[in-house]
Amino acid sequence: MEQDEIYLIDLWRTFYREWKWFVAVLIVTLACTYAYTHLVRRQWEATAWILIGQVGQAPPNQDEKIEPLQRVIERLQLASFENEVLKSVGFSPESAEAKLYRGSVKLDPLPYAGPIVKLNIRAYSPQQASQLATATVTRLQAIHRRIAEVPLNSAREHLEEVQTDLQAASADRDRLLETLAPGNTGDAESRSVASLLLAGKNEEIDRLQKTRNDLVDRLSPTYTYETSQPWPVYVPDRQAFPNPVLMWGMGILLGVFLGLFAASARSVARRRA
Repeated sequence: MEQDEIYLIDLWRTFYREWKWFVAVLIVTLACTYAYTHLVRRQWEATAWILIGQVGQAPPNQDEKIEPLQRVIERLQLASFENEVLKSVGFSPESAEAKLYRGSVKLDPLPYAGPIVKLNIRAYSPQQASQLATATVTRLQAIHRRIAEVPLNSAREHLEEVQTDLQAASADRDRLLETLAPGNTGDAESRSVASLLLAGKNEEIDRLQKTRNDLVDRLSPTYTYETSQPWPVYVPDRQAFPNPVLMWGMGILLGVFLGLFAASARSVARRRA
């Protein structure tokens, strides 16, 4: 305990003798911090939420989503996809804006919310960040629209076929009802056959109606929709980088550490001299 007290006293004496070195190093560090926070290019971060679209009429045991969540994540990270986004807003793939865009892309999958992909990107202005986030979503929408075209057209064609069959079955039932009408003369055998055919036709119509209603529901906006943004792009008013509070805090800590180190080194050098 006495040794510790002596050591602290010696450390205080060293600091007292070399306080000028401590203050000088601290001032230089704070000046560098001030210069860095004012000269470095500021960055803003935009957040976008992407709801993956789906086609309600999908084959059994297959995902109704236009593209699986993990595949969407991989697509958004492809260099070719990012270059297409940058080109759509007029940036060269080798520009500083492009490098910041590629390096700042952050994807957070939310599988139980749609699924939804949370996208974060950075740019050198709030308008630029919002523009790049919107362009990313727009490009993904175009790709998904092309992917969904085939299954969506197939589902619509199936619905048209069911409606055609339903109309034909309804017409056949009407003819059978005319045959079985009380005022219509005919032998008992033909009326018995017509009665049996009518029962089968009613079952067919009931099945076709259920199929048509299911297809209509599946193709409604509740089950079939495009990839979209459930909420607008959000860009905070405050810049994301540099963070003044964080930078000054780190600068002060680093300045104190370097100041103490400089004072100790100067004391050791003085003793050796």
